[in-house]
Amino acid sequence: MTDTASSPDFVASTAPQREERIGFLLVFLSALMWSFGGTIARFISVGDSWTVIFWRSVWAAAFLISFMIWRDGWRGMVRMFRDMGLPGLAVGFCFAIASTSFVVALAYTTVANILLMQAGVPLLAALFAWALFREKVSVVTWVAIAAVIAGVSIMVSESLDGAVSPIGDGLALLIAFMFSIATVITRRFSSVRMTPATCLGTILAAGFAASQASTFTVSAADMGFLFLFGVVNLGLGLAFFATGARLIPAAIAALLGTFEPILGPIWVWLIHSEVPSGRTIVGGAVVVTALLVHIALEFKRQARPQRAGVTGVPSPN
Repeated sequence: MTDTASSPDFVASTAPQREERIGFLLVFLSALMWSFGGTIARFISVGDSWTVIFWRSVWAAAFLISFMIWRDGWRGMVRMFRDMGLPGLAVGFCFAIASTSFVVALAYTTVANILLMQAGVPLLAALFAWALFREKVSVVTWVAIAAVIAGVSIMVSESLDGAVSPIGDGLALLIAFMFSIATVITRRFSSVRMTPATCLGTILAAGFAASQASTFTVSAADMGFLFLFGVVNLGLGLAFFATGARLIPAAIAALLGTFEPILGPIWVWLIHSEVPSGRTIVGGAVVVTALLVHIALEFKRQARPQRAGVTGVPSPN
């Protein structure tokens, strides 16, 4: 009797399946880590947002540098930083603005408002790619983009009538805008490595925050939460995504990424009793539904994407 399990054909067919399952798990874990960002931030009692940004960025940078050294060695890490070029610098700059804006925005609006606006980043990126590079956009994508704009408009409308601070909504929009631009850059320049680019973003954010912070002194308890905020929420989430997203189709990575804006508001509601407003829930539901429907139609259009891997920068918070 032939041992099928030990045959070369069987091993060749099961190896990619095993890698995909690992990829699914890692990308889901990345979204899970990112979804805890708002919840962790609400435990931090530091009054100066720039102090929070500084320590979060320092811890995240330290973790990402250690991760790259472990994975690629010193020379490999230096080579990745050198090879990312101007596109990598642009992605790092976008990430620095986005991660900084997230912390500041938390002082002005709800976690749900920030995360649900970010759910539309993949579709906003398609809009920017069309506007900047005239990339083809299907009718279905245009409808989804219109739905995202409508959903975001519903959420932003609260700042127009004074229900919430316009600063919070403005920063939430800035975060989505920056991540969309970073996604377009990464798609246009596939050689951009996500890990060193975002690590550069944390270094830039820490440097600017150092010039603005009123103090660097925090309590032991706050330092513990800042460690979680930087290492677990930001750094570990990115490491999971960078490792897992290359093993699965990009559409599936995008689908798993929607767990962040869905779970994030739930954790804050359960742990901190922070209840999003009615318009945030309605607008967020429109955005998430548009994204999920669009991804489902993409699956139907092609069983598997032509090119697996990372097509854009995630929206870690």
